[in-house]
Amino acid sequence: MLKFDRNKYNAENMVHNLRLSLLVLLLPSSGLFAQSDIQLPRYATQEEIEYYAQRPPAPATLSGFTTPPGVPVRAMAEWEELEALAISWNATSNARRNILTEIVRAAREECRVIISCGTQTILDGAKTYLTDNDVDISSNVEFLLAPSNSIWIRDYGPNAVYANDVDSLYLVDWIYNRQRPFDDVIPVRLGEHLDVPVYSTTAAPFDLVNTGGNFMSDGLSTGFSSKLVFRNNDQSKNGECGNTNDIYGTTNHSESSIDGVMEQFLGIKRYIKFDELAYDCIHHIDMHIKLLDEETILLGKYPDNVADGPQIEANLAYLLDNHLSAFGTPYKVIRIDMPPDFGNVYPDNGGSYRTYVNAVFVNKTVLLPVYEEKYDTTALRVWQEALPGYNVVGINSNDLITLDGAIHCITKEIGVSDPLRIVHQPLRDVVQTDSEPQNYPVHALLQHRKGIDGGRVWYTTDTMAAWQFVDMAPYSPGDTANIWAGYIPRQNGGQYVYYYIEAKADGGQRTRVRPMPAPKGWWKFYVEPEIVSTYTPLSTQLQPVFPNPAAAVTCVPVHSDRTVSGTITVYNTLGQAVHQIFDGKIPAGSSRYYFDAARFQSGAYFIELRSGGRISTQRIIIR
Repeated sequence: MLKFDRNKYNAENMVHNLRLSLLVLLLPSSGLFAQSDIQLPRYATQEEIEYYAQRPPAPATLSGFTTPPGVPVRAMAEWEELEALAISWNATSNARRNILTEIVRAAREECRVIISCGTQTILDGAKTYLTDNDVDISSNVEFLLAPSNSIWIRDYGPNAVYANDVDSLYLVDWIYNRQRPFDDVIPVRLGEHLDVPVYSTTAAPFDLVNTGGNFMSDGLSTGFSSKLVFRNNDQSKNGECGNTNDIYGTTNHSESSIDGVMEQFLGIKRYIKFDELAYDCIHHIDMHIKLLDEETILLGKYPDNVADGPQIEANLAYLLDNHLSAFGTPYKVIRIDMPPDFGNVYPDNGGSYRTYVNAVFVNKTVLLPVYEEKYDTTALRVWQEALPGYNVVGINSNDLITLDGAIHCITKEIGVSDPLRIVHQPLRDVVQTDSEPQNYPVHALLQHRKGIDGGRVWYTTDTMAAWQFVDMAPYSPGDTANIWAGYIPRQNGGQYVYYYIEAKADGGQRTRVRPMPAPKGWWKFYVEPEIVSTYTPLSTQLQPVFPNPAAAVTCVPVHSDRTVSGTITVYNTLGQAVHQIFDGKIPAGSSRYYFDAARFQSGAYFIELRSGGRISTQRIIIR
């Protein structure tokens, strides 16, 4: 396990705590920043704007380390395994306390729930309220005495990252894009509570302003935001919701500077930014976009020419035209309606910004905002079909959405300290042929800081029947030992094959599956019925690729008995398509195709030829 300098961390936190204490003494004891006097919305209020128009913002406070981690880090995806879910018991009405209560009720069945409370009175009241509403707080529920200004912990809470993919857990804290000083120090309080180091972008040249609702990660070094991140880090730009000033007292950052900070602190190597939406004045992408896995996006949809519908469609077109998933494939997009407010009123006519994408993963459960049964029924079906086996829990959010937020906005995930990671691109449908028996290769990235003891692929053609398994083995020892492969035997055509992956580590002490609810949840692919041919099977084969190893222009020779349609594709060892060399008619006889190996990072790859229902592969090393 990677160690960090605890003495240095504690010393820096002492400085932070002293500065925080002084800051608290200088702030008003009532009014704008007194917890629970008002319910602050997700956007900055006019009162806050006027308050800071007369007072310069407080300097950024130290919280843990203010320089980047000294090792490569990886931002956790929201669907990964959680140790805890954090919320702030900062609600001024029973309707909002009821929302928090239902979050605690469902989440404590999956992980620890950490509830921050500003005073002992609020803490005692939270315990009483939960108990009176039949929530068991005897286990998996913890109370943290820590002041906050608002309920929106998604935006000011910490981001979970892992050193070296699966090693030590760190928390990363940005400067919150609100002048709410108690909120902005919740990350360090959570870090202290969990005994996890906090890295903060609070000191130049890393003084970055951001907000959690405007950031999502695929767990594979890709991040997503709206272009609000530009305005939050350029003080000459206008603020949100018509505000004329976003003043944070920080360095102005260019896009390249923003990208650099995101890479150093969160391991984000590709940062995709969308145009802002006109009617979502907070411009947080979690109001209309949700990543369900590494290549699947759940995207809100309005009726034609209603509210933010046109801009959402334009952003989707931009994504699909310019970016592929981390697997090298086009993103899969699932659409879900953005429902109108009561009276069939949408945001462009003054309705609340109702959304079904503002949900949170809590291990095998999804907490989903709901509003009216006539719309909720369809939304629940979309989620359940997209994520088989997950427990989708609807929580009435009508009282919260009026403040421009829902369930995702008031929750924050904390990843497990000892992750067993499984990354897999689900298999596509296959066409069965009458050639020799085939199997279906399942490749996955399996990682644990102590190494992987073994893996299995479980499969069935009937989820109500018994599951069978095949063992997985390292796919390419010596080159990419974290890639494992198992092979599902050939099945009869005309049916679905369901499967999931199991991995073990730490002498069998750690066992995990993906999808996480397996065997209740699974991936599936369809086996097309066998094609019976009445002629001699076509022979189209790859000839030896040269040069191999390759470093520049590389030749891929092919020989075919006759003219046939075919594709030639380069795959990495994770089974991801990274480049298509050819797609078209392969002539009879010998032909040659070329690609530039200099475009690829060094490592092992596979050249795959598909033609006439057959597959031919060849391994190549790129230097």
